Amino acid sequence: MNIRRKTTGGSVVDFPFINTFGFLAYFISNCAFYYSPVIRHQYSLRNKGLTPTVAFNDIVFAGHATLISCILLTQYFKPSLWGLDKAAGRRPSRTILGVVFGSFVAVAAVIFIVVSTPPDADPKTSWAWLDVMYTVSYVKLVVTVVKYAPQLLHNFRTQSTKGWAIGGMLLDFAGGSLSIAQQAIDAYLQRDWSGITGNPVKFALGNVSMLYDLGFMTQHYILYRGDSEEKHEERESLLERGENDRRRD
Repeated sequence: MNIRRKTTGGSVVDFPFINTFGFLAYFISNCAFYYSPVIRHQYSLRNKGLTPTVAFNDIVFAGHATLISCILLTQYFKPSLWGLDKAAGRRPSRTILGVVFGSFVAVAAVIFIVVSTPPDADPKTSWAWLDVMYTVSYVKLVVTVVKYAPQLLHNFRTQSTKGWAIGGMLLDFAGGSLSIAQQAIDAYLQRDWSGITGNPVKFALGNVSMLYDLGFMTQHYILYRGDSEEKHEERESLLERGENDRRRD
């Protein structure tokens, strides 16, 4: 869409920026739960000997999403590479930068606690590397909770969804539904709900994403359905002018 319109106008950089960070965290945690014998052993100790419900397709999805998000991010930071016009608002907001910084601090704090734990401590009841991976996975959950908010607010301010690819939200809604279904099926096959309670992030991600997707669908198909490109560009210009005036003040 950005290439076709020759601009990233209508969308905010906060989403691709923190989305890349979130998917990277998700990719790391999925790889650890799937490949690391240490993490899988500690998980089984805390979940009745069961294995994590992370599947290979989760790793492929997270890796693919990270790569695509990185490519999308270059359209905002280096629009000339794609032949795009420079759009306003190419800097992530302080709130989004604060979420990223806070995530690094949280993971570093848990790593410090784990390193400080006695080597002979029981990982079933003590801090272990599993908790580090849980923290990394919770980073993705926090990112999902906040990443859509700036774009939803932007659409509300401009009373338009121009520049925002609704197709991505439709696919995201389908993916969230299938992700929850897969987790439920895995838990059923294991005859234990630990497949969900032991991986709450995956379950929460699907639900939170679908709620936001419904919000974007409502904006696109109901609230701002008849919006025109001319009205959208006029509102964008007024908003940018207002932001510049506030900065000068």
